[in-house]
Amino acid sequence: MPERVFHFISGLPRAGSTLTAAILRQNPRFHAGMSSPVASLFDHLIAQVSAGSELSTMVNEAQRARLLRGLFDSYYADYAQPVIFDTNRAWTAQLPALMRLFPEAKIICCVRDVAWVMDSLERQYRNNAFEHTRLFNNAAERATVYTRVEALANANRLVGFAWHALREACYSEYAERVLLLEYDLLTARPGEVFKLVYDFLGEPPYPHDFAKVEYDAPEFDAQLGMDGLHRVRPQVKPQARPTILPPDLFKRYAQLAFWRDLKDSKAFRIVQQASAEKQSETMPEPEPAIAPEAAT
Repeated sequence: MPERVFHFISGLPRAGSTLTAAILRQNPRFHAGMSSPVASLFDHLIAQVSAGSELSTMVNEAQRARLLRGLFDSYYADYAQPVIFDTNRAWTAQLPALMRLFPEAKIICCVRDVAWVMDSLERQYRNNAFEHTRLFNNAAERATVYTRVEALANANRLVGFAWHALREACYSEYAERVLLLEYDLLTARPGEVFKLVYDFLGEPPYPHDFAKVEYDAPEFDAQLGMDGLHRVRPQVKPQARPTILPPDLFKRYAQLAFWRDLKDSKAFRIVQQASAEKQSETMPEPEPAIAPEAAT
């Protein structure tokens, strides 16, 4: 049996990672899903054998690599597909270790205007008004839309961590392994976008059905107190709507789409044109140009 191929899905929350996985899994060669526990296990295993632990002198570098690779092999042992996509926002912060284990791996990083990421999370919060979601640590964080967004934007929290880790990956020595995939283009033109995704992966094209996409994880979402967080609509298409964020809050976070004008990075991009980056408080129309591009 040929060696299994591993690729990764990462990037910002509420930016299409579950949708991307749901589309990919239509291909019988691929397995993909929502966030797996492998990244957390990966980090904890490294911590257990790092300097300062009693095990650090008992496990050499080659053994560490085998143990880490064994996490993937063990977790996905029951899946028959030859190509595995593991999803986690933490992978963009683990590229040096990840790429040493899987030097041919690619990482699809889903991106979306941060203002709309915050809007989507706030909308989920309001849709679950009778829950104290685990996204927030205390009543002070949950108090208002301003405190909720500020908490999520913290550098070690859901959105802030993902944004910083993504930026690190784009300027790392492994940036040529990174594909930035923008949510608005994915939903507006999925056929064209996925042709480019397959080109990036070096995989033969597959006739995906973008009108019959399926994914849901109700048990996982229930334990977060966020029903519907990983539910994918059957048809891939834009969902026009006004934002529910206050105008000043939307404007503040609308300035953070650094991937629109990514200088000095070798990351590939399927994103809207930087020249058209004019934020509005209704869902923007995607730009007509679409092509992966190594930013210079």
